[in-house]
Amino acid sequence: MKQHTFYFTILVTFLLLSACGSDYKFKLETPKKAVLNELVTITLSEKENKPVEKVQFYINGKEVDNKGNALSIDTKDLGVGKHAVSALAFFDKKTKKINSSIEVFAKNKPAIYSYKIINTYPHDTKAYTQGLEYYNGFLYETTGRKGQSTLRKVDIKTGKVLQKVALDNNYFGEGMTIVGDKIIWLTWQNNKGFIYDLNTFEQEGEFAYNKSKEGWGLTQNETELIKSDGTNKIWFLDKETQKEKRFIQTYTHDRALSQLNELELINGKLYANYYQKPIIAIIDPATGIVESLINLKGLEKEMAKTQKLAEGDEVLNGIAFDEENDRLFVTGKYWGKLFEIELVKQ
Repeated sequence: MKQHTFYFTILVTFLLLSACGSDYKFKLETPKKAVLNELVTITLSEKENKPVEKVQFYINGKEVDNKGNALSIDTKDLGVGKHAVSALAFFDKKTKKINSSIEVFAKNKPAIYSYKIINTYPHDTKAYTQGLEYYNGFLYETTGRKGQSTLRKVDIKTGKVLQKVALDNNYFGEGMTIVGDKIIWLTWQNNKGFIYDLNTFEQEGEFAYNKSKEGWGLTQNETELIKSDGTNKIWFLDKETQKEKRFIQTYTHDRALSQLNELELINGKLYANYYQKPIIAIIDPATGIVESLINLKGLEKEMAKTQKLAEGDEVLNGIAFDEENDRLFVTGKYWGKLFEIELVKQ
């Protein structure tokens, strides 16, 4: 009997100790929203002030130096966007990870631009425009939809298609850009892009996406491809390997801006069609901040004079820039016109 009592006592003691260890209740306090350049404090506390040996903080999965159970952060170091915050608590020979997040917004509202039509050119009404780029005096265009996706070389003044190749019917074509003597062309949901010869339009290779969800718009800077995927993320890819390297998040003063479609880099700023809305966002590619919005609602009204557009489908899409002559071109899916416009700040 004494032996049974001894073992019972040991068992009860073990259960009590386990219960005490598991009874820790942590609270990770972090502001849910902040403004860029604002200083914020993140703290971890135990609700009943039980002793904690150590706390280690992580931002977006990376360990951050801290002292004690608090962490001070300048949101400038985070950038705009939603950021994962976690704390690892060490206590009673145990550890527990607590997760939260913080969302950082731009400080200022975007500037608003209107436009002035400088010239109007014909555009193929059978072109479901996805990518558009000006190169050596011609427009290069990619179109979408399965069975209708094509790569084209187009005469701007006449709208005549000078060269064309079709994508396999299994693919829905999306944005494109020209890198040297190659054309890089995205597909929508096939997790794949293709590489074509600029002169012959012969397919030479392909590449897979990695973490980006889909293929939407594509442009480039001096060293990287810049890709949209339908979310508020803009991805930067190695030009040689097409491997994803990093991303930024696009934000205004009050929201994340997703549904970003066709892209063009103009004078160091990223211009992005806002899908299904007659708006182009101008984004700082270094920060993701939406600095300006271009209201092109009037172009839909201009199109309505000669063509009935299918609502939600035949929408504004396509941005091209002639750097040498400082000309900005825009069009839309199945639109019969290509517009050269000049921006007017409101």
